[in-house]
This record gives sequence, C-alpha cells and structure tokens, in this order.
Amino acid sequence: MPMRLHDTVRGEIVPFEPGPDVSMYVCGITPYDATHLGHAFTYLTFDLVIRRLEDLGHTVRMVRNVTDVDDSILPKARELKVDYRSLAAVEMAHFDADMVALDMRPATVEPWATQSIEPMLDLIQRLSDAGHTYTVDGTTFFDVSTDEHFGSLSGYDEATMLALAAERGGHPDDPRQRNPLDFILWQPSGTDEPAWNSPFGAGRPGWHIECSAMAMANLTGTIDLHGGGDDLVFPHHECEDAQTRGATGEPLARHWMHVGMVAYEGTKMSKSLGNLVFVRMLRNLHDPRALRIAMLSHHYRAGFEWFDADIDDGVTRLERLVDAERRPCGPDPAPTLAAVRAALDDDLDAPTALDAIDVLAGAIIAHAGDDPSAPAGLREAAGLLGIRLDESPAGDAPSGT
Repeated sequence: MPMRLHDTVRGEIVPFEPGPDVSMYVCGITPYDATHLGHAFTYLTFDLVIRRLEDLGHTVRMVRNVTDVDDSILPKARELKVDYRSLAAVEMAHFDADMVALDMRPATVEPWATQSIEPMLDLIQRLSDAGHTYTVDGTTFFDVSTDEHFGSLSGYDEATMLALAAERGGHPDDPRQRNPLDFILWQPSGTDEPAWNSPFGAGRPGWHIECSAMAMANLTGTIDLHGGGDDLVFPHHECEDAQTRGATGEPLARHWMHVGMVAYEGTKMSKSLGNLVFVRMLRNLHDPRALRIAMLSHHYRAGFEWFDADIDDGVTRLERLVDAERRPCGPDPAPTLAAVRAALDDDLDAPTALDAIDVLAGAIIAHAGDDPSAPAGLREAAGLLGIRLDESPAGDAPSGT
C-alpha cells in the first residue's frame, strides 16, 4: 500500500505515489523573530514525510525558501534600527540551530529571496507577456480575473477570500486594484527600503511571486508535494498556484499538504499577543528530543494547544524510551516496526506511531520477551519518527532534564 496523505485541493486523504525522485517545496520563514512552536510543528511534519519516503527508497529534493525581504521583516528592521540583512542573518542562525537541535532534515536547497530577484523578474515578465498583469502608479498587479481557476486550491468563497486577504497581507480595499483579490507582483520601495532595478521600475517583489520563482528555479516542472502551515492556503498558496499556472499553463504542485496551527493555553499564538512559545527557550531547558516527542503526540492536520506542562510528558516518554533501548532484550520488534510504518502511511498518524513505540518500550522494560534484537528494533522504530535514542542530536542534554 502506498502512503496516503490529505490533499488540500481534493479535500480528502489520497494515495501519494511519486516516482523514485521526489520534489518538495516547503514554505520557509521570514527571519525577523525567533522560531516558535508553530514553525517547529510545520517543519516536523514535512521532516516525517521525508523520513518515510527515504525509508521507502525515494530520494527527496526539498526546497525551503528564506523570505528575507517582505512587508514583515522590513518594518521590524526599521523598529530595531538595524539593516534588514543583518536581522535576517541573525535570526536564520538561530533558526538553523533550532532545526539541528530538533534533528530536522535540512533542505536540499535553501534559496533566499534577495538572491533570487532575477527569477522573479523573469516570471513577472512571462505573466505580463501572457496578459495577466497591469501596472498602476508603479505597482504591478496580478489580475485574478484572467485565471478561471483562481480559488480552486482553497475552495473558499469570495467573502472568505476577501476576509483572509485583508487579514494576511493583502489590500482588498486598494482603489488601484481592478479586483479586490488582485495581488502585488512588484512595487516601488520606500525611501528606507531595498530596491532593485527592473523593467517594471525600481522596487521590490511582492510576497507571493517570491515562492513561485524560487520553486520554479530550483525544481523542475510540477512539484510532487508543496506545503506549509494552513494559514498559507489563502492567499499565499492560492496566489502562488495562480501565477505559476499563468506563466506555464501547468499547476505548481500535484499535491498540497497543510499543517494545523498551534495555540497557547486556549489562545491563538501571535506576536501581537506576546504569547509565542519559542523553540530556543524550550531547548535551553529540556532535551530537544523531549520537545520533538511532545509535538509528535499531535496529528499534523488537527493543530493543538500547547500547555507549559506538555514538555513534562515529552521528558517522561523520552526517559522511558532511552531506558528501554539500553536493556538487553525484549519482544520481537517486527510488529512494532510494521505498525509505525503503517501509521505514517495513514496520513502521517504520528500519535499512533508514537504509542506503538511506547508499548514496545514498556514491554522491554517489563522483561516481556528474550529477543536480543528488541532494543535495536526500538531504536529503528523511534528513528522513523526522528527520535534518536543513542544520543541527542544537539549533544549533551541540558541540565533541566
């Protein structure tokens, strides 16, 4: 049986059957603040997909961008009175350290937006030549009326799209737009913002064109799997798909996969509320493997609420797994390995896979069997979920565990 994953466009769990070489694009961060749990949960999800695909014998080329110029990072740099490039470099260093600590598979290619301006300009020119754009006051817009499929990715009605566009970086009330859902491809830069010369005037790119251009520049043809957090379904991924289709006549991706949001003790996590839970803070206090386990106890599509005590469960489960892995024998681990793989193939059911590993660990500790391969089998099963039992990927565990 092949892997089965939920597809956003079709709205159901369907077989995911790529060829031997799998192309994947995962939307990366805008590096203006530290990595929070929402980021970590998203990248953990795609890390599990990669690990299972590799376990099945596939080679995965995963591209994850860095949005180092947009309407989020520039105001933050202005607020801090630092150069936006310096801010991006500092925060990306922290992000990279967080990803290493959590033992995430690294991106095969990690393009930065500021290093990908030419592909963006080429894509905008193709859209212009195909009649999908118009320019007002130096700003070039994508005309959604030229794409009969616009809205098909999200499946949202117009009222929902308008509300989400206003909430997530769009400007539906901009009188320059022919349609409230039109979006910016290229815009003039402010006096204190970076600018690049272009056929459309000196300026900088819009948010959505960045990912389409970086995906097309680093992956060939229609991507096997594209995803990110479910807050990106609209407008970001809808607009990505529309402009790619407008330039190539083909969809950007065959399969779209989205991850649920993480809240904090009953409240949406957001910078404005000051309740973001940062990975760096948690891993400075606890073994990062415990944080990974705590996140694995939630299904990727459901999202979850994080409570401060959740890390305690991760610590307890980790200690139990490490203890079991050091024992000399236990029951036959083959059924557990099969159960873990089956759970991952069932729309990435990490909680069920984690429970299966817990059961094997408990049986080993209880001396329920004399198979000497049990500890190695437990180690292999945990490895399918990216949990190292021999050592922490970040080295020695912090004193807080």
